[in-house]
Amino acid sequence: MKIAYDAKRIFHNNTGLGNYGRDIVRILRNQGLIDHFYLFNTKKSEFESCMTFNNTTIVYPKGWLWSSIPSLWRFIGQWKQVQHLNVSFYHGLSGEIPIQLKRNNIPKIVTIHDLIFLTHPDYYNFFDRIIYKIKFKYAVTTANHIIAISEQTKADTIKYLNADEKKISVIYQGCNAAFKKQYTESEKLKCRQKFKLPQQYVLNVGTLQERKNALALIKAINGTKHHLVLVGHEKGYAKKLHKYIAANNLEKQVSFIKNITTQDLALIYQNATIFCYPSFCEGFGIPIIEALFSGLPVITTKFGCFPEAAGPNSLYVNPSDENEIRDKINLLFEHPELRVKLKEAGLQFVQKFSDENVAKNLINLYKKVL
Repeated sequence: MKIAYDAKRIFHNNTGLGNYGRDIVRILRNQGLIDHFYLFNTKKSEFESCMTFNNTTIVYPKGWLWSSIPSLWRFIGQWKQVQHLNVSFYHGLSGEIPIQLKRNNIPKIVTIHDLIFLTHPDYYNFFDRIIYKIKFKYAVTTANHIIAISEQTKADTIKYLNADEKKISVIYQGCNAAFKKQYTESEKLKCRQKFKLPQQYVLNVGTLQERKNALALIKAINGTKHHLVLVGHEKGYAKKLHKYIAANNLEKQVSFIKNITTQDLALIYQNATIFCYPSFCEGFGIPIIEALFSGLPVITTKFGCFPEAAGPNSLYVNPSDENEIRDKINLLFEHPELRVKLKEAGLQFVQKFSDENVAKNLINLYKKVL
């Protein structure tokens, strides 16, 4: 098989969608089941060094017009280059497929991560919602097959985009191998010293934006002795967090960390005591998987996609209720034996998101489409 991938996010997004694309290519490459990867990239990026290997070609816009306006090339200009490569099919990794100006018979697959712009429209401006809906509707209508990253996303795709249920498969994501490695006590100590972390802390990982609900978590640790570590890029919402922290004298109780390596993040996970993720909505929630592979007990939201990711042995809360979040955090700190029980059960559950399972499910789907 030779596969063309829409790789913009692989090369220009260092979080969720980028991690998904990089993991898909890494997992399939390690399995040795794909003859050649063609990664369609709008322009050069820092990720190219880690995505260059023998059976891979990075494809850039060809010609003055497309090179000058790479976003337009990604939207309507890729097909001519795709057709010349004689690929087995095209896989849009982030909810989009280029518009066909001329009809072609190349099989197409699209991955839908979430439809938050439709399920929770208040988090998006009007024009973004319109553009996303046009792109996603075109993609699910044009694609021969749709990958949903969770049962929740599958249900939303059917409900909001009227997609054909028969051509949707749920294929869960995995996570980077760094989170599955067991680090030494010396490595973990150096990490704590580097980031000035206490011996025990509650961890939350993800971009600091409203829907991820870090403020409820900060309110939950107010009045306790627990330390909270927030890892993620700060958006405008972060001002609310800093304002609340300052008003309640919590500066010594909350740490903010951003722009770190994957290995540092893995070490921060393994140093943590509890992982708490009271997000209002996600497509799946990869940080939950990272936490489970890292051996952490998880507290997360009781509805949506979160039980799919966290499994039957995590603790669940109403994300709007900081008192309930506080109670669950206190419960785990007060009962170390419960933390051990949840850790062991979580490690067993999370194996369903192993590289081997992801590869098997993807390859089976690719063969089915062909």
